[in-house]
Amino acid sequence: MTHDDARPSGTILLAATPIGDPGDASPRLVAALASADIIAAEDTRRLRSLASRLGAAPTGRVVALHDHNEQAKASGLVSSARDGATVLLVSDAGMPTVSDPGYRVVTEAIAQGVPVSAIPGPSAPLTALALSGLPSDRFAFEGFVPRKAGEAERFLSALATDPHTLIFFESPRRVHETLIRMADAFGGGRAGAVCRELTKTHEEVVRGTLDELVERTEGGVLGEVTIVVAGHKGGGNPQDHAAAVLALADEGMRLKDAAAEVAAATGLRRNDLYRAALASRE
Repeated sequence: MTHDDARPSGTILLAATPIGDPGDASPRLVAALASADIIAAEDTRRLRSLASRLGAAPTGRVVALHDHNEQAKASGLVSSARDGATVLLVSDAGMPTVSDPGYRVVTEAIAQGVPVSAIPGPSAPLTALALSGLPSDRFAFEGFVPRKAGEAERFLSALATDPHTLIFFESPRRVHETLIRMADAFGGGRAGAVCRELTKTHEEVVRGTLDELVERTEGGVLGEVTIVVAGHKGGGNPQDHAAAVLALADEGMRLKDAAAEVAAATGLRRNDLYRAALASRE
């Protein structure tokens, strides 16, 4: 295996681009932008802007490769690589194929025996994980939470007992609502972190329980956002804690609020505790 930057012809080359600070671009990325025969970019205008800031002048053909055209373009790009071209794939930020275009090209290249290599670099999920302060020995990247309420609730419910630290992308417009759903699905006492504008001037990492993060984001957030949530650590059977919920309710607390308080203490899901308390009361 060679570590020489010069790759043999006939390669699909995946390159990570900066997620915020252009200074994070590697020398290998700069060289590849200048030398690749074809550059397939998620947004060609952003690619040319990045290349200009890095002082790299692409000499190859620049084409658009995004979610809406990747299926149609994949075979042509792979054919070009098979015929000897170096085809560079870049997304708007981070590594192609990670919640970005590139997967279909890679699978097509593998199927045709065309070499696939990578220029590693910035990664929003890994950067957020490292800064979150949450366990990093076992983690799972879950991408974007579905937009529709029912789909989002089912999606999060399926992850409620996952022991891995969970990493999500989210639109700044939906962060508050998504955190409310996460608190309902995972329990408001579950630890999390909201990471925004990573590597940029206004980088911010807010850490706390999901209930606390709901409060902190009530006024909205700005910028690119990654949410990290601690994995499930158990906490017993909701039915075992139904009496505690009912005891708080008997003291005058609303049943839903009582379930939320016990959820924060046990790590159990608020809705599960609420249903268990209702069943016990009946």
